[in-house]
Amino acid sequence: QEQLVESGGGLVQPGMSLRLSCTAPGTIFSTNGMGWYRQAPGKERELVAAVTSGGRADYVGSVKGRFTIYRDNAKNTVYLQMDRLKHEDTAVYYCNTAPWLSNLWGQGTQVTVSS
Repeated sequence: QEQLVESGGGLVQPGMSLRLSCTAPGTIFSTNGMGWYRQAPGKERELVAAVTSGGRADYVGSVKGRFTIYRDNAKNTVYLQMDRLKHEDTAVYYCNTAPWLSNLWGQGTQVTVSS
C-alpha cells in the first residue's frame, strides 16, 4: 500500500516560517492535483491548500496570503511554504491528492506554533 511521506514540521514561534515537503510516486503525482491538509486536536481534517497538475493553486481563507503551495514535477514533490505562522496553525499536516484518496494517508508531520 502506497503512502505519502511528509516532512518539515517542527516547533516555531508565532511569525516564523516553515516549509513542508511531500514526495509521491510518479504514477500518482503526475496525473493528480495535490493538497495539504491539517488536523488540529478535536477538529476535523481540513484542506488547507491545493495545486492542480497544471500548477493552479487555491487556499482556505485562513491561510491566504501566508501559505504558498507549489509543486516540482521533476521531483514528484509538493511543498507548502508557511509564513507568518499563528498559534491556530498548530496541527498535524498531511499531504494527499486533491481530492484525497483514502489509501494514501501517511503519518503526517506535526507543526506547533507556540511562544
